[in-house]
Amino acid sequence: MKRITISLAILLAAITISAQKVNVAAAANLRYVLEEIKTVYVKQNPKAKVNLTFGSSGMLIQQIQNGASFDFFMAADNEFPLKLKEKGLTTGSMTTYAFGKLVMYSSTLQFGKKGLEILKSTTIKKIAIANPETAPYGERALELLKSQKLYDGLKSKIAFGNDISQTAQFAFTGNAEIGFIALSLALAPEMAGKGSYYIIPQSLYKPIEQACILIKTPVLNTEAAKFKKFVLSSATKEIWEKWGYGLVGSK
Repeated sequence: MKRITISLAILLAAITISAQKVNVAAAANLRYVLEEIKTVYVKQNPKAKVNLTFGSSGMLIQQIQNGASFDFFMAADNEFPLKLKEKGLTTGSMTTYAFGKLVMYSSTLQFGKKGLEILKSTTIKKIAIANPETAPYGERALELLKSQKLYDGLKSKIAFGNDISQTAQFAFTGNAEIGFIALSLALAPEMAGKGSYYIIPQSLYKPIEQACILIKTPVLNTEAAKFKKFVLSSATKEIWEKWGYGLVGSK
């Protein structure tokens, strides 16, 4: 009986430790905002361990469907979380946490008042866009070019990045004169002040409604639910705004 009691105590301790670790699968555009939110969260919850993995939303759901051990998914849209929910791989409700903003970024050009007209310049040889099949920001960029009747004249110049981070890197290094990226990345320390960006009017593309959802796990991860609640709380409002996101109810 004593051995059984000890074994149960060890098992419960292991479950408790596991519940304190949160593995987050997050869209690449969230790198800086989530790193800051994580810092604040861990400071308030010293025992919590939050691991952040970034990539394109489409690639992340493939990993989740293949059994990757994630507890919480934060996508760059609301369609990828819904796909996981429809497959029965999630728990709880899907929640919109922010609205993303699409920008054109360049380390070599100044946009001034030119806006999208700059894309017609003959000096532009490469335009970086994230893979539209796996990255919502890339999908919106492509839809924008088509709706503004610019795509046919530019398609030979388009270079696709695996995700929004690689796309930003193409533009930052000058391998592409212009990159369609998230505003949050244009505000990143290594990019801010070392190039220019143009915020594309949100009326020109479908809203980038970024949603999150908890992943179904063998053992209920209460810390994951706690972290999700914190991400959605008013305590993170200023951090989201600092990184250029629109909040729910105030796009």
